[in-house]
Amino acid sequence: MNATITWLGHAAFRLVLPDERVILIDPWLNENPACPANLKTPPRCDFIVMTHGHSDHVGDVPALVRKFNPVVVGNYDLCTVMQRLIGGGRFEMMNTGGTIAVDGVEFTLTKAFHSSAVDTPQGPVYGGMPNGVVIAIDGLATVYHAGDTDVFGDMKLIAQLFAPKVCILPIGDRFTMGAKGAALAAEMLQPSAIIPCHYKTFPILAQSADAFRGGLPATFKNRLHVPDAGAPLNWTATGIG
Repeated sequence: MNATITWLGHAAFRLVLPDERVILIDPWLNENPACPANLKTPPRCDFIVMTHGHSDHVGDVPALVRKFNPVVVGNYDLCTVMQRLIGGGRFEMMNTGGTIAVDGVEFTLTKAFHSSAVDTPQGPVYGGMPNGVVIAIDGLATVYHAGDTDVFGDMKLIAQLFAPKVCILPIGDRFTMGAKGAALAAEMLQPSAIIPCHYKTFPILAQSADAFRGGLPATFKNRLHVPDAGAPLNWTATGIG
Protein backbone atom coordinates (compact mmCIF):
# COMPACT_ATOMS: atom_id res chain seq x y z
CA MET A 1 0.00 0.00 0.00
CA ASN A 2 1.19 3.52 -0.77
CA ALA A 3 1.60 6.07 2.01
CA THR A 4 -0.76 9.04 1.80
CA ILE A 5 -1.41 12.42 3.37
CA THR A 6 -5.00 13.64 3.36
CA TRP A 7 -6.27 17.04 4.44
CA LEU A 8 -9.50 16.55 6.41
CA GLY A 9 -10.37 20.24 6.46
CA HIS A 10 -9.20 23.01 8.82
CA ALA A 11 -5.98 21.78 10.52
CA ALA A 12 -6.86 18.07 10.58
CA PHE A 13 -4.77 15.59 8.61
CA ARG A 14 -4.68 11.82 8.14
CA LEU A 15 -1.32 10.20 7.45
CA VAL A 16 -1.50 6.58 6.31
CA LEU A 17 1.73 4.58 6.56
CA PRO A 18 2.74 1.82 4.12
CA ASP A 19 1.69 -0.80 6.70
CA GLU A 20 -1.78 0.87 6.86
CA ARG A 21 -1.32 2.39 10.32
CA VAL A 22 -3.03 5.76 10.61
CA ILE A 23 -1.82 8.98 12.25
CA LEU A 24 -4.42 11.69 12.83
CA ILE A 25 -3.17 15.22 13.48
CA ASP A 26 -5.57 17.61 15.25
CA PRO A 27 -8.65 15.47 14.64
CA TRP A 28 -11.62 17.81 14.62
CA LEU A 29 -13.99 15.95 12.34
CA ASN A 30 -17.65 15.61 13.32
CA GLU A 31 -18.27 19.33 13.92
CA ASN A 32 -15.80 20.43 11.23
CA PRO A 33 -17.81 21.98 8.37
CA ALA A 34 -14.89 21.46 5.99
CA CYS A 35 -14.48 17.73 6.68
CA PRO A 36 -16.13 15.50 4.05
CA ALA A 37 -19.04 13.53 5.48
CA ASN A 38 -17.50 10.18 4.58
CA LEU A 39 -14.36 10.99 6.61
CA LYS A 40 -15.98 12.20 9.82
CA THR A 41 -15.93 8.69 11.31
CA PRO A 42 -12.47 7.15 10.73
CA PRO A 43 -12.31 3.35 10.42
CA ARG A 44 -8.87 3.23 12.01
CA CYS A 45 -6.64 5.36 14.25
CA ASP A 46 -3.26 4.21 15.62
CA PHE A 47 -1.75 7.55 16.63
CA ILE A 48 -3.12 11.00 17.45
CA VAL A 49 -1.05 14.17 17.56
CA MET A 50 -2.48 17.19 19.38
CA THR A 51 -0.78 20.51 18.60
CA HIS A 52 -2.83 22.46 21.18
CA GLY A 53 -6.00 22.30 23.19
CA HIS A 54 -8.55 24.35 21.25
CA SER A 55 -11.74 22.48 20.46
CA ASP A 56 -11.24 22.83 16.71
CA HIS A 57 -8.10 20.70 17.11
CA VAL A 58 -8.96 18.13 19.79
CA GLY A 59 -12.71 17.89 19.40
CA ASP A 60 -12.80 14.24 18.35
CA VAL A 61 -9.91 13.02 20.53
CA PRO A 62 -12.12 11.62 23.35
CA ALA A 63 -14.29 9.57 20.99
CA LEU A 64 -11.28 8.27 19.06
CA VAL A 65 -9.42 7.30 22.25
CA ARG A 66 -12.43 5.40 23.54
CA LYS A 67 -12.98 3.61 20.24
CA PHE A 68 -9.42 2.80 19.09
CA ASN A 69 -7.12 3.30 22.12
CA PRO A 70 -4.43 4.96 19.98
CA VAL A 71 -1.13 6.39 21.20
CA VAL A 72 -1.78 10.09 21.84
CA VAL A 73 1.14 12.50 21.53
CA GLY A 74 1.14 16.04 22.91
CA ASN A 75 2.66 18.35 25.47
CA TYR A 76 2.55 17.34 29.13
CA ASP A 77 -0.11 19.80 30.28
CA LEU A 78 -2.46 19.10 27.40
CA CYS A 79 -2.11 15.33 27.75
CA THR A 80 -2.76 15.57 31.48
CA VAL A 81 -5.98 17.55 30.96
CA MET A 82 -7.25 15.32 28.15
CA GLN A 83 -6.46 12.09 30.00
CA ARG A 84 -8.43 13.32 33.03
CA LEU A 85 -11.37 14.35 30.85
CA ILE A 86 -11.42 11.01 29.05
CA GLY A 87 -10.66 8.87 32.09
CA GLY A 88 -7.84 6.90 30.50
CA GLY A 89 -5.94 6.40 27.28
CA ARG A 90 -2.37 5.79 26.11
CA PHE A 91 -0.90 9.27 26.37
CA GLU A 92 2.76 9.90 25.50
CA MET A 93 3.44 13.15 27.34
CA MET A 94 6.35 15.25 26.13
CA ASN A 95 7.25 18.90 25.65
CA THR A 96 8.68 21.44 23.24
CA GLY A 97 11.97 20.25 21.75
CA GLY A 98 11.51 16.66 22.87
CA THR A 99 11.51 13.65 20.57
CA ILE A 100 9.96 10.25 21.20
CA ALA A 101 9.95 7.12 19.07
CA VAL A 102 6.87 4.89 19.17
CA ASP A 103 6.75 1.73 17.06
CA GLY A 104 9.02 3.12 14.36
CA VAL A 105 7.51 6.62 14.26
CA GLU A 106 9.41 9.62 15.65
CA PHE A 107 7.51 12.64 16.95
CA THR A 108 9.18 15.93 17.86
CA LEU A 109 7.31 18.90 19.30
CA THR A 110 8.38 22.32 18.06
CA LYS A 111 7.49 25.86 18.99
CA ALA A 112 4.31 27.52 17.79
CA PHE A 113 3.13 31.05 18.53
CA HIS A 114 -0.54 30.82 19.47
CA SER A 115 -2.58 30.07 22.63
CA SER A 116 -3.96 26.88 24.14
CA ALA A 117 -6.81 25.99 26.46
CA VAL A 118 -9.12 22.99 26.76
CA ASP A 119 -12.88 23.41 27.13
CA THR A 120 -14.10 21.51 30.20
CA PRO A 121 -17.38 21.44 32.17
CA GLN A 122 -15.66 23.74 34.67
CA GLY A 123 -14.58 26.19 31.96
CA PRO A 124 -11.32 26.61 30.00
CA VAL A 125 -8.27 24.85 31.46
CA TYR A 126 -4.67 25.68 30.60
CA GLY A 127 -3.39 23.34 27.89
CA GLY A 128 0.32 24.07 27.96
CA MET A 129 2.28 25.74 25.20
CA PRO A 130 0.99 25.32 21.66
CA ASN A 131 3.19 23.26 19.38
CA GLY A 132 4.01 22.19 15.89
CA VAL A 133 5.12 18.61 15.23
CA VAL A 134 7.77 16.92 13.12
CA ILE A 135 7.01 13.33 12.14
CA ALA A 136 9.83 11.13 10.85
CA ILE A 137 9.50 7.60 9.49
CA ASP A 138 12.14 5.55 7.67
CA GLY A 139 11.61 5.57 3.93
CA LEU A 140 9.25 8.57 3.88
CA ALA A 141 9.79 12.30 3.68
CA THR A 142 9.80 13.99 7.08
CA VAL A 143 6.60 15.98 7.70
CA TYR A 144 6.33 19.24 9.64
CA HIS A 145 2.85 20.36 10.69
CA ALA A 146 3.35 23.87 12.02
CA GLY A 147 0.19 23.87 14.14
CA ASP A 148 -1.59 27.17 14.64
CA THR A 149 1.16 29.74 14.55
CA ASP A 150 2.58 32.99 13.28
CA VAL A 151 5.78 32.87 11.28
CA PHE A 152 8.90 33.00 13.48
CA GLY A 153 12.62 33.12 12.81
CA ASP A 154 13.36 29.78 14.48
CA MET A 155 11.69 28.02 11.55
CA LYS A 156 15.22 28.22 10.13
CA LEU A 157 16.33 26.04 13.06
CA ILE A 158 13.55 23.56 12.35
CA ALA A 159 14.84 23.35 8.78
CA GLN A 160 18.41 22.92 10.01
CA LEU A 161 17.56 20.30 12.63
CA PHE A 162 14.99 18.19 10.78
CA ALA A 163 15.03 19.17 7.08
CA PRO A 164 11.31 18.48 6.66
CA LYS A 165 10.46 17.85 3.01
CA VAL A 166 6.71 18.20 3.51
CA CYS A 167 5.54 21.31 5.36
CA ILE A 168 1.92 21.89 6.38
CA LEU A 169 1.38 25.59 7.04
CA PRO A 170 -1.66 27.57 8.24
CA ILE A 171 -2.55 30.40 5.87
CA GLY A 172 -6.01 31.55 6.96
CA ASP A 173 -4.99 34.72 8.86
CA ARG A 174 -6.84 36.17 11.90
CA PHE A 175 -5.97 33.27 14.26
CA THR A 176 -2.71 32.24 12.52
CA MET A 177 -0.31 33.71 10.04
CA GLY A 178 -1.81 34.71 6.72
CA ALA A 179 -0.51 34.37 3.18
CA LYS A 180 2.43 36.76 3.59
CA GLY A 181 3.73 35.14 6.76
CA ALA A 182 3.20 31.61 5.44
CA ALA A 183 5.13 32.44 2.26
CA LEU A 184 8.06 33.65 4.37
CA ALA A 185 7.82 30.48 6.49
CA ALA A 186 8.06 28.37 3.34
CA GLU A 187 11.18 30.25 2.27
CA MET A 188 12.83 29.59 5.63
CA LEU A 189 11.86 25.91 5.71
CA GLN A 190 12.82 25.12 2.09
CA PRO A 191 10.57 22.05 1.71
CA SER A 192 10.01 20.10 -1.47
CA ALA A 193 6.24 20.09 -0.85
CA ILE A 194 3.96 22.63 0.83
CA ILE A 195 0.36 21.99 1.91
CA PRO A 196 -1.77 24.88 3.22
CA CYS A 197 -4.30 24.47 6.04
CA HIS A 198 -6.45 26.39 8.53
CA TYR A 199 -8.31 28.25 5.81
CA LYS A 200 -11.68 27.99 4.05
CA THR A 201 -13.35 26.60 7.19
CA PHE A 202 -15.28 29.73 8.20
CA PRO A 203 -16.11 32.98 6.41
CA ILE A 204 -13.67 34.91 8.63
CA LEU A 205 -10.70 32.88 7.32
CA ALA A 206 -9.08 33.14 3.90
CA GLN A 207 -11.25 31.35 1.37
CA SER A 208 -8.54 30.24 -1.04
CA ALA A 209 -4.80 29.69 -1.31
CA ASP A 210 -4.46 32.19 -4.16
CA ALA A 211 -2.78 34.91 -2.09
CA PHE A 212 -0.41 32.35 -0.58
CA ARG A 213 0.49 31.06 -4.01
CA GLY A 214 1.02 34.60 -5.21
CA GLY A 215 3.37 35.37 -2.31
CA LEU A 216 5.65 32.39 -2.89
CA PRO A 217 8.88 32.82 -4.86
CA ALA A 218 8.59 31.62 -8.44
CA THR A 219 10.79 28.60 -7.69
CA PHE A 220 8.38 27.47 -4.95
CA LYS A 221 5.11 27.62 -6.85
CA ASN A 222 5.46 24.08 -8.24
CA ARG A 223 6.03 22.81 -4.69
CA LEU A 224 2.61 23.98 -3.53
CA HIS A 225 -0.12 21.34 -3.31
CA VAL A 226 -3.66 22.59 -2.75
CA PRO A 227 -5.84 19.48 -2.45
CA ASP A 228 -9.54 19.45 -1.85
CA ALA A 229 -10.42 18.21 1.62
CA GLY A 230 -10.54 14.42 1.48
CA ALA A 231 -8.31 14.05 -1.59
CA PRO A 232 -5.24 11.94 -0.67
CA LEU A 233 -1.75 12.93 -1.77
CA ASN A 234 0.89 10.27 -2.38
CA TRP A 235 3.57 10.51 0.32
CA THR A 236 7.00 9.42 -0.90
CA ALA A 237 10.61 9.42 0.22
CA THR A 238 11.18 12.77 -1.46
CA GLY A 239 7.94 14.54 -0.63
CA ILE A 240 4.63 14.44 -2.48
CA GLY A 241 4.52 12.58 -5.77
